[in-house]
Amino acid sequence: MIGCLVATAVLVASAIAALIAGRRGRASSAIAAVGAVIAAGCALPAAIAALAGAPSVEVAVTWAPPIDELRFGLDPLSAFFIVPLLVLGAICGIYGAVYLDDQRTRRWLAVPACFYNLLVAAMLLVLISRDAIGFIVAWEVMTLASYFLVVFDHALPDVRRAGWIYLIASHLGIACVLSSFLLLGDGGFGFSEMTHSTDGATAVVAAVLGLVGFGVKAGIVPLHVWLPEAHAAAPSHVSALMSGVMIKLGIYGILRTITFVGPALPWGPVLLGLGVVGALVGISLALYQRDIKKALAYSSVENIGIILIGLGVGLWAGANDHPAIAALGLCGGLFHIWNHVLMKGLLFLGVGSLLHGAGTRDLEQMGGLVKRMPRTGALVILGTVAISALPPLNGFASEWLIYLGLAHGGTEAGPGSGLLLLFVIAVMATVGVLAVLCFVRIVGMGLLGQPRSDAAAHAHESGKGLVWPMVILAAAAVAMPFLLPLLVGALEPVVLQLTGARFDAGAVGDALAPLAILGVVLWIAIVLAFVAIRRLVRRQRQAETWGCGYLAPTPRMQYSGASFAEGIHRLLPRLLRARIVAQPSTELFPSPREMKADRQDPFTRAAYEPLLDRGARRFGQLRWVQQGLLHIYILYVVLAVVVVIAIVSLRDYWVLP
Repeated sequence: MIGCLVATAVLVASAIAALIAGRRGRASSAIAAVGAVIAAGCALPAAIAALAGAPSVEVAVTWAPPIDELRFGLDPLSAFFIVPLLVLGAICGIYGAVYLDDQRTRRWLAVPACFYNLLVAAMLLVLISRDAIGFIVAWEVMTLASYFLVVFDHALPDVRRAGWIYLIASHLGIACVLSSFLLLGDGGFGFSEMTHSTDGATAVVAAVLGLVGFGVKAGIVPLHVWLPEAHAAAPSHVSALMSGVMIKLGIYGILRTITFVGPALPWGPVLLGLGVVGALVGISLALYQRDIKKALAYSSVENIGIILIGLGVGLWAGANDHPAIAALGLCGGLFHIWNHVLMKGLLFLGVGSLLHGAGTRDLEQMGGLVKRMPRTGALVILGTVAISALPPLNGFASEWLIYLGLAHGGTEAGPGSGLLLLFVIAVMATVGVLAVLCFVRIVGMGLLGQPRSDAAAHAHESGKGLVWPMVILAAAAVAMPFLLPLLVGALEPVVLQLTGARFDAGAVGDALAPLAILGVVLWIAIVLAFVAIRRLVRRQRQAETWGCGYLAPTPRMQYSGASFAEGIHRLLPRLLRARIVAQPSTELFPSPREMKADRQDPFTRAAYEPLLDRGARRFGQLRWVQQGLLHIYILYVVLAVVVVIAIVSLRDYWVLP
C-alpha cells in the first residue's frame, strides 16, 4: 500500500517538475516518462502481492475538517486494475516522449507531459481510494487531466468539439456516481460503511445510478458517444492509455458497486444484455469508419461489450449455484480486460507510428505502408490478429473462456436461460466475423496495395523510440496465452471478493492448457510456412503483375475502404448505417454533383443532438433572467436564500412532534 502512495507522489512530483522545465520540450517529456517508469516500479510489487493473496491493507490520512481523514487501501480488485495501469502508463509515457518530440517547435510540451502524469496519478488514486470523497476528487482530476490531453490540438474545430462532448458526458456520469454514493452513504462515506448498508429499494436505485455513471466512462452503449470523438482527437499514446485503461475504470466502478450492494441483484442478466448490445453496435460502427482511430475506438466499445458478457454470465452462474460456469465467465471477462490493454495499446501506438510516418489517419489516404514501414506494419498486423480473437494470440484465449462459460451454461441451465446463453454464443460468433472483416479492411486498405496519396507514397519508418514500446506490447500479446494458465490463481481473490464464493482455479487452468499446446503448434507451423514461402519467392522468376488489360493502372482503381465494407454496410439496421447525402440531378446536361457519407455516431445524430437542441431552445427562452444589473442578481441571491430557509423551516416543523 505504501508503494502505491509513493508512486502517486512520484507521479505528481514529476508532473510538476515537467511543468517547471517549461519550454525545454525534451526535458519535460523525459521527466514525465522517467516519473511514470519509477512509479510503476514502486507500486507494482504491492499490487502483485495483493493478487498473490496478501491481506488487504487500509490507511487513513488526516485531513482538515469537515473531511477529517482520507482513506486509502489495496485489495485484490484494485490490484487487478493497478497492474495494467502502471505497465501501460510507463510504456505510453516512454512512447509519448518521442511521439511529441517532433512537435516541440509548435507547442509547449511541458503541458501534455504534466497532464499525462497527473492522469496516471489520478487513475491510481481512484483505484486505491476507500472513501467517496477521495474517490470523487480523484475521478474529477482524472476527467480534467484527460480533457486537457484530448484537446491538445485545440486549434482544430473537431478537437474542440470532441473535448466538449467528453467533458459534458463525463460530468453527467460523475453526477450519477455522486448520487449513488449519497444513497449508499447513510452510515458514512467510507467504502466499508457503504457495503450492504441499504434496503432493497435504495440499493436498486443506487445500483442503477452507479451503472449509468460508470457506464458513461466505460463506453457502454448508448452512453458511448464521447469515446470515438475523444479517442480520435487525443494524441495516440493518450488514446492508448484511455482505451486500454481509463475506460476499464468504468468496469472497476461497476464491480466496486457490486461489492457495495451485493451480487444478489440481477447483475448477470443486465450486464449480459448490455454486453450483447455493445458488442454488436461497436463492431458494426467500426466497419465503415474512414478515420482509423475512430474504428479502433468503436472496437473498444465492442470489447467492453465482450467483457460485460463474460462478467454477466459469471455473475449469473454464481447467483444460480453454478460455480464452474461462474469461474469460466468471470475469468474470461477479467482476463479480457488485461488482454484488451495489450491489444488496444499496441494498435493505438501502431496507428500513432503510421500517423508519424505517413502524416494521415484517413484510411482512404493510406495504402502500401507495410513496404515503407515494415516494422510498424508487422506489429499492427499482429495487433489486428489479436484483437480479432484469432489463435494463437491472447484475444482468442480470453474469449475462449467466455465461450466455454456460455456453452456450459446453455447445456446445464433451464430451457429458457439455456437458450438465451446459446443465443449469446451466436451473437459472439457474429461479432467475431465482423471483427475479422473490420480489421481485414484496415490492413488491406491501409497497409497493403498501392499508396493512395503523396503522404503515403513518401512515408518513412518510425524510430526505435516508437517501435520498441510496440514490440514490448506485441511480445506480451504473444506470451499471454502461455501465461494465463499460471495466472488463474491471481484471479481467485478477485472472484472471491466479487461473489463471496471460491472456485477451482485448476479447472480453469485445465481449460486454458490446450490453448498453450495449440499455440506452440501454430507458431511452429507459422515459422515453417514463412521460411518455405521465403525460399519459394527467391526461386521464382520476377515478372510484372498482369495489369488486367489496363495500360496504366492507378491507385484509384483499387478497392476503397467504403467499397470493401459496402456489402456488410447494407445488411446493418438502418439506425447503424452511415447516412448517404447525395445531390440528385434533373438537368439535361447535369453539372458536377457530390455524394457524402455522414459517419457521425448514429446515437448522437438521431438522439442526443436533437434532444440537446430542443433543450437549448427551451432554456434560451429564459434569457430575460440575465439582466446584466448587479442589484437584480443580488435580489436573486436573497430570494434563493429565503426559499431555502423556508423549505428547511417547514421540514423541521413537519418532522418535529
